[in-house]
Amino acid sequence: MVTDTLPDTATVWEWLSEVPDPEIPVISVTDLGIVREVRWEGEILVVAVTPTYSGCPATAVINFDIEAHLHAKGVKHVRLERRLSPPWTSDWLSEAARDKLRAYGIAPPVDGTASDVTSARAARLAGTSNLTVTCPRCGSGATERVSQYGSTPCKAAYRCTECLEPFDYFKCI
Repeated sequence: MVTDTLPDTATVWEWLSEVPDPEIPVISVTDLGIVREVRWEGEILVVAVTPTYSGCPATAVINFDIEAHLHAKGVKHVRLERRLSPPWTSDWLSEAARDKLRAYGIAPPVDGTASDVTSARAARLAGTSNLTVTCPRCGSGATERVSQYGSTPCKAAYRCTECLEPFDYFKCI
């Protein structure tokens, strides 16, 4: 669909909500909160994207998918801006994203824990973390961390001691 008129930014935001995260395809790049701004500079659509962390292996794929999707919608000129400040935080996940993660079997970050990452990280390293991660399958709080490393760098491996199911926990960043 190629058009001669430029779509408004609200329409572009709707289109971006159709672009899935390549590592967790049930959430979009807007659900994830990494799209920070959409604006027109003349006939160039500028999309500011903040990676979840500087070494995220999915960043290049996300950028490619955003551009490809916008081109498919008829946007001829797209420029992506990498915005590193402020850094992304898991607090930017939308409520819809948290619900989609649970339904997919991934425990979303525990609310409010990303705002104090330094002390939470120190507690985890000391083995004194009192973080209660709720099982996305049965809803139990009786869970245990199996490994700090899950299926992707942004997740940790957990197991529910009630239903005995393993699951990923989306780490607070």
